[in-house]
Amino acid sequence: QVQLVESGGGLVQAGGFLRLSCAASGRTFSSYAMGWFRQAPGKEREFVAAINWSGGSTYYADSVKGRFTISRDNAKNTVYLQMNSLKPEDTAVYYCAAAPRYRSGRLRAGEYDYWGQGTQVTVSS
Repeated sequence: QVQLVESGGGLVQAGGFLRLSCAASGRTFSSYAMGWFRQAPGKEREFVAAINWSGGSTYYADSVKGRFTISRDNAKNTVYLQMNSLKPEDTAVYYCAAAPRYRSGRLRAGEYDYWGQGTQVTVSS
């Protein structure tokens, strides 16, 4: 089992940036592919970005491609989401999630086994 704790959310003006972190504890971090999802009020949880166990492959939603970057540091048991050029429509609770490393690619939410509690990101116009 793995426990995930997100941090780094907050309030930022449009055009600004934030970096989210997700710290993992429990089983070996490199055993997991990692993903970021977000959920805005009244909307379904949506995929944002994913990274394979080694960091060699990354995947992005079209809405964030070119603005967000996912990365991981297996020595620190942490996955990051660098968010630049933020827009008001990026406002949501952001969740990180972990899936067994044999699952790869742009996984659906249901393919992730573990989830963090979420961190709020609010982008003002």
